[in-house]
Amino acid sequence: MEIRIDDPANPAIATLLAAHVAEQRANTPAGFSFALDASGLRRPDVTFWTAWNGETPIGMGALRALDAESGEVKSMRTADAWRGRGVGAAMLAAIVAAARARGYARLYLETGVTPAYAPALSLYTRAGFVTCAPFGDYAASPHNQFLTLDLQGRH
Repeated sequence: MEIRIDDPANPAIATLLAAHVAEQRANTPAGFSFALDASGLRRPDVTFWTAWNGETPIGMGALRALDAESGEVKSMRTADAWRGRGVGAAMLAAIVAAARARGYARLYLETGVTPAYAPALSLYTRAGFVTCAPFGDYAASPHNQFLTLDLQGRH
């Protein structure tokens, strides 16, 4: 598996990105899904990575800068055929490493609450993320949950 910085407009990942956005919108009520499409992932405050097996894209993830000390994990997705094979864990590890290299003290993320999000939640909690209050522009709702990871070793 190779993980590399990529362009969200790369045609090779269009299917993976479209599946991610569609699944997020299908599993969360309108107005509570914050999945970014290619244009949102191309913003200057977002770094986008893809995971590859040879010429096949098998995963993606992004890191959005919130401020000088914190970032947000965005758009984590593993291709269906590759789920349960460590792609998400490798992508998350790459994002956490990049956040540490930037000197961030904390990472945040927002995810859904339906059973469809259970595998993602399991991945995040295994990596040390813990529940937190809404951050940034997010508001508390019954459709979203928020997690944080202290990159300096404290929770």
